[in-house]
Amino acid sequence: MRQGGRLNVVKLIKLIYLAERRHMAAYEEPMLMDRFVSMPQGPVSSTTYECVCTGADGWDAFVSDRAGHCVELAKADISVEDLDELSESDVETLELTWNEFGRMNQWELVKYTHDNCPEWEDPEGSSVTIPYSRIFKFLSKENPVGLEKKILERRYSERELAKAR
Repeated sequence: MRQGGRLNVVKLIKLIYLAERRHMAAYEEPMLMDRFVSMPQGPVSSTTYECVCTGADGWDAFVSDRAGHCVELAKADISVEDLDELSESDVETLELTWNEFGRMNQWELVKYTHDNCPEWEDPEGSSVTIPYSRIFKFLSKENPVGLEKKILERRYSERELAKAR
């Protein structure tokens, strides 16, 4: 796909966070229903970060070769159709995010998120949860707490449905 199918892990994680933030601005919900945290290098989609780094939750089907702080596509011929869990709005958001930030390296993206994502707070070597409502507040959304409640209810419902299967 992009960049020859190989990407620095920090860059990938920053791009995912920026895509999530863009999706929340446009659609008032995240794409992945992930938990967000402030880490020393900026905001992160926490569960996605863990999956990328460990290959958990089926990520090994798409991502391999974590050598040299980079990830690589497991198959060279992955297409958008293979990503059937993504909606059209998700794919569009990812494309827009890549078009805006894909030329930046990981350290430029770290600086960008520190400077332009006010929901990020320096966790001083640790990690701190970023509530959805905090992101919505800085996206100037009305009723950030209500939007967060709606997302948390959906996450709970999806987890309960997954347990029932």
